[in-house]
Amino acid sequence: MEHTPRLSSRSSLSPLSGHLSALNKQSYSTRDLVYDTLKQQILSLQLPPGTAISEKEIALDFQVSRTPVRESFVRLAQEGLLEVYPQRGTYVSLIQLNLVEEARFMREQLERAVIRLACAQFPEEQMLALEQNLTEQQQCLSEPDDERMFQLDEEFHSTLFAGCNKSNTWTVIQQMNVHLNRSRMLRLSSDHHWDHLIEQHRSMVQAIQQHDAEKAERLMQEHLHLPVTDLAVLRSTYPSYFQ
Repeated sequence: MEHTPRLSSRSSLSPLSGHLSALNKQSYSTRDLVYDTLKQQILSLQLPPGTAISEKEIALDFQVSRTPVRESFVRLAQEGLLEVYPQRGTYVSLIQLNLVEEARFMREQLERAVIRLACAQFPEEQMLALEQNLTEQQQCLSEPDDERMFQLDEEFHSTLFAGCNKSNTWTVIQQMNVHLNRSRMLRLSSDHHWDHLIEQHRSMVQAIQQHDAEKAERLMQEHLHLPVTDLAVLRSTYPSYFQ
């Protein structure tokens, strides 16, 4: 039997109304507002894999013309988040296992290298950011918030890259991460026992502080193999989400 992931109180499977006003209209074009909101809802599983969406309905919900919606659909399709079938409609793409593994493989190779660099030299400012991040992750255990935990996980890893002057590398990784990130979000929303994830992060910070590159790299490798272990369970629990 397939289960719906248990999303946090800040998440909802409701329509998109209200999100436009929540964003800073002065900083975004209408097209960017539609695109950013739809992408966030797809990545957070508020629009689950396989969900049918239409230009007309989204335009009505956002109270905009269909042109920015159509342009947003094109961008999301190019990123692999939407599938457009002529005469049939547009659907949120299913999670592709081969792309999940390819993104995980790339992250493992690059993040193992980056954490070794961090062990050699890491700025105090970025170390303080990691420690603050860990404190906030710990708070998520008592007040589970799937989206916040995902954001903190992303911030933890991006801070490692920033501290090693490799922020552009992190940006490149994000371009391949859409299928991996949805499987990660699905895992977080399905099981709120995040203790092991947080402990791995904490151990990595300690290894960096101790300049123990071998231990840090091993921890990162183990950490980034978690999606492989979880994937079989997720496929069994949510078969309709995967291709």
